[in-house]
Amino acid sequence: MSAPTAPAVPRADSLDDDGPAPRVRPFSRTNLVQTLLAGYVPLVVAVLVVFLPLLWMVLSSFKQPGEIVTLDLQVLPKSLDPENYRIATTTVPFGQFFLNSTVVTVVGSGIKVLLAILTAYALVFVRFPGKKLIFVLILVALMVPAQVSILPNYILIAGMGGKNTLWGIILPGLGTAFGTFLLRQHFLTLPASIMEAAEIDGAGHWRRLWQVAAPVSLPSIATVALVTVVSEWNEYIWPLIITDKPESMTLPVGLTLLQNSEGNGAGWGIMMAGAVLVILPILVVFAMLQRYIVAGLTQGSVTG
Repeated sequence: MSAPTAPAVPRADSLDDDGPAPRVRPFSRTNLVQTLLAGYVPLVVAVLVVFLPLLWMVLSSFKQPGEIVTLDLQVLPKSLDPENYRIATTTVPFGQFFLNSTVVTVVGSGIKVLLAILTAYALVFVRFPGKKLIFVLILVALMVPAQVSILPNYILIAGMGGKNTLWGIILPGLGTAFGTFLLRQHFLTLPASIMEAAEIDGAGHWRRLWQVAAPVSLPSIATVALVTVVSEWNEYIWPLIITDKPESMTLPVGLTLLQNSEGNGAGWGIMMAGAVLVILPILVVFAMLQRYIVAGLTQGSVTG
């Protein structure tokens, strides 16, 4: 009796002739076209949309009136004459405007960030009744436009004697729902074991906040601080309403005063020079700290 034979194993050359799908080469025409259309082209368009107005403003700040108000478009100025900057800084008290904006930004944003840190910590690590309701009210505040509160704030601040004062500009905006929300969401991602270890060592809430929670949350805190600083520096509507004297105006409102004094076509170059002086300090600050925005907004999004 013959032994059973094993089933024949198909040879490699008898497999499907097509084989695995061919790999797309990194530098193939299809891959390059997809990369350009889906990546670089939208990126270049977005950069141009943001950068070209700024570039035009800087170039116009060096142009003479005949180079701006003309039918013959001139992109580059004939000379880099800083005369427009000299006129802009001497026509209105730019030094006083800069000092006012600095005080309002530093004091206002500092208090805002401090209140955001304290409020967010309390909403996460302190037990008290009504905590969820308070957080819901903070979310509601995020959805309410700031323009809604302008009239009540004006009546309150003017009644307190805060018109044409720096504290009158600072006081109504000290609460920051955005900063509180962002820091609360970040504090929720902190490992509970860290806070428990600090509590076992005898640390109270104050020490746990400043020695444990705050140091490991620096990117998120820096993000809130940067957004708040930019917002305070660029604030226009409220300072315009609460101030009508040059000695208490901030830089954005000071541009309005400069526009009123240079209201004809000859003043466009001077206006552009003033606008450059207003945005230059905040651009420098933003360029130095912009990396914290991505780090702070994405912190806690990856777990492992």
